[in-house]
Order: sequence, then structure tokens, then C-alpha cells
Amino acid sequence: MTRKHDAIFDDVLSGFDAPDPAEEDRAGARFLKRTTTISERLSGELEEKTLRWVDPARCRMWDRHNREYALLNEDNCRDLIDGIRSQGRQEFPAIVRTSDDPDYDFEVICGARRHFAVSWLRANNYTQFKYLVELRDLSDEEAFRLADIENRDREDISDYERAIDYADAVERYYGGKQKAMAERLEVSQPWLSRYLQLAKLPEEIVAAFASVRDIRERNARELKPLLGEAVVAERVLDAARTIAREQAQARRGSGAFVDGAAVMRRLVNAGKPAAPKPPRAGKIYRRSSGEAGIEVRRKGRKVLVEFEDSLSRPQLVAAFDAYLKDRFSH
Repeated sequence: MTRKHDAIFDDVLSGFDAPDPAEEDRAGARFLKRTTTISERLSGELEEKTLRWVDPARCRMWDRHNREYALLNEDNCRDLIDGIRSQGRQEFPAIVRTSDDPDYDFEVICGARRHFAVSWLRANNYTQFKYLVELRDLSDEEAFRLADIENRDREDISDYERAIDYADAVERYYGGKQKAMAERLEVSQPWLSRYLQLAKLPEEIVAAFASVRDIRERNARELKPLLGEAVVAERVLDAARTIAREQAQARRGSGAFVDGAAVMRRLVNAGKPAAPKPPRAGKIYRRSSGEAGIEVRRKGRKVLVEFEDSLSRPQLVAAFDAYLKDRFSH
């Protein structure tokens, strides 16, 4: 091979030995990104999460989950069901921890509606969907605070559900100390106190509502003064029992439910003092001024006569004489 051919051959093969500049740049970028990620992990600026796609049937709700799972249905989860179906997947993971129940792998701390939605889809011919979860190591108190933070502003958790959750938590995690609990939740003590008061509503009052989701925090404030006096409280509770029977009939398909606003109106009215009886509209006939006599008034086509049992015969005779004289004098 001539020197000319050698030069051409060397020139062609030289590219195989030398690294491609673009590849060098990509490799450098990958190395820089990897180095940056490692640095962020070591400094605590980057935290990795363990996400898993799991069968929702292998997950159960945490015993002290602040949402009443039994109240979830296709209608109140429709937005989430449609969203997951249109996206082709669940976008935001639920928070779970390992379950100590051998029948389940995970315990759901946050994500009951997502669990219901995926379960519903799988049961309705969308078996490809799985439940996206983030596994964390949480104590019960940490789990409670995490669930509260995620759900505090959600309108689909009722005030009463939240109140019951708080009432359990203040005893279970904070030794009954509202101040300690308020500090941990970063809420004011008066705000927390109102919810704890709501949890103390008598069972009769709760049963008067068609659903616990109709019970508002303000309802406890409105009823508190009425329930503080025994006589008044009994009237309110009697009204609540009557309403509860109506709600039970409605559940059996007989009659309509009483809505929350109507329930409160009836309970508040039951606690009001009885209206004084209107003055009698009859005419008084007596033997003489200053004495008791008979009261005569009309009721439709009838004439009613009332008098005290203590009236003597002469007093009655004189009073009736006066009445008869007045009646037939015209």
C-alpha cells in the first residue's frame, strides 16, 4: 500500500478511535447529573420516595382513618373515577405503611377515595388499573397528623367526622391536653375546642340528621346553650328523637328525608320557651265587682262557660242571671 493510500486509510479509521464530541458532552452531562444527585442525597436536599403499584385488595384502611369509608360511593367519587380513567393511571400516590394484618400488605393512611376509585374501576371491567402508593414508616401519631394535614381543607370530609377523629386523638396521643394537640397540629386552641365540642353532641342529636355529613361545627355552637339546661335539653332531645324516626322511615322508602337546615330549625324551636297563652277572649259575668265569676265565650256554634270550682251557689246564680239577662235583652 502506497503512502497515499496509507494516509487515506488512517484518516478514515481515525474517527473510530477518537470519542464523538456530542457523546462526550452527553456522558459529561450524565456524570454531572449523577454527581449532583449524590450530593443532594448526602446533604439531605433530595429525598427519595418508594412508590409502588399494588392491588387495592391488598390494602386496608387504617383503623383510625379520618374518613368514613362506608360513605364513599360511585357518585361522590365520580370525579376521581373519571380522572383516573381518562389519564390512564392514578396521578398522586396514597400514603401507606406496612400492615401487621396477614391478610393485607399495606395500611392506608391517606388515600381512601383513591382506593375506592381504583377498586371500583377494577370491579367494573378496568382490571388494568392498580393503586399507586407511597410506603412510609410512620407512628400512629405521625399518621394522624399526616392524614389531618392532607384532609383538613377537603370539603368531602364532614365537620363531624373530623371532630370524632380529633376527640379520639386528643386522648390517645396527647394525654387529653388540648394545648399540646393544638401546638402539634399548628392550629389555635379555640378552633380545636369547637371541634371537640362538636364531638360531644348527644347521640339523639346525631341520629336526627340524615347523614353525619350534614352536621356542621356551627350546629354545636347553636345547640350548646339549649343543651345546658336540663328542662330545655329534654325538649330538644324529644324533638331530635321524633326527627330521627322520620329519617328512619325515609331510609325505608316512606317519606322524604329532613335536610340539615330543617333539622336545626326544629331543634332550636323546640328549645325556645313556650309561647304564653293569649288572653281569654270571653266575657266575664259576676255577682259584684271584685268577685270571681263565670267566663262565657263562643267557639264556633257553641258557647263555652268556665268558672272556678270554689264559686258558691249564690255567686253562680247571680253570674248566670247576669249572663242570661245580657243574652236575651237584645
